[in-house]
Amino acid sequence: MSVQALTRPEAATPTALAARSIGATKVYGSGDLAVRALDGVSVDVPSAGFTAVMGPSGSGKSTLVHCLAGLDSLTEGEIELGGGSLSGLSEKELTVLRRDHLGFVFQSFNLIPTLDALENIRLPADLAGRKLDPEWLDTVIDAVSLRDRLRHRPSELSGGQQQRVAIARSLAGRPEIVIADEPTGNLDSRSAAEVLGFLRRAVDDFGQTVVMVTHDPAAAGYSDRVVFLADGRVADEIEAPTTERVLDRMKRFGD
Repeated sequence: MSVQALTRPEAATPTALAARSIGATKVYGSGDLAVRALDGVSVDVPSAGFTAVMGPSGSGKSTLVHCLAGLDSLTEGEIELGGGSLSGLSEKELTVLRRDHLGFVFQSFNLIPTLDALENIRLPADLAGRKLDPEWLDTVIDAVSLRDRLRHRPSELSGGQQQRVAIARSLAGRPEIVIADEPTGNLDSRSAAEVLGFLRRAVDDFGQTVVMVTHDPAAAGYSDRVVFLADGRVADEIEAPTTERVLDRMKRFGD
């Protein structure tokens, strides 16, 4: 399956930061029932890069990404997106930030079953009352090879095709960051490879920033860098990871 090269007029500066956490701490509950999901996590997310976050169950990886995306708030510490702090933003302001600056890809696809593929891709912009750049939309649709599936509803698409719709939806508004939470968890190995290839090309071809939570070492091998969490803390990092290197590090964490 071919994927057309994408061109983005304004490529991000490779050394810039798209997001960062500074001493991020998240505690659920209180007293004897308190659970410290994050414990002073400081992580930089470079622009125009592909960062994977891994760790054992309960390590805090999903909590960290949710806090980076403004989906959850910190107990202590700071989250910055595009150089601006999320601290003090109202829920309305956070909603606008997520809508206008972030794209999301989830394990469960999160497509509306009564809408066709094109309507699902356009949905976030339609809900926000914003017009998508038609040329860019066409480029994204062709990049994920959906041109002949635009009028199909989710039930008429394979799992891999549904996830490609979700990726196209996340890219259509040209977000600063795409947050992918276990995007291949419900896919077979071939569909997973296709989806990861599309995310990889989004980074390489038009400077998209991707942050992906995954438990799969093969998926992490598509990234530029893997951040490992354990017990709510940064335990290790790997640059230019391979599946084998990730597997070797994972053995140390018992996952």
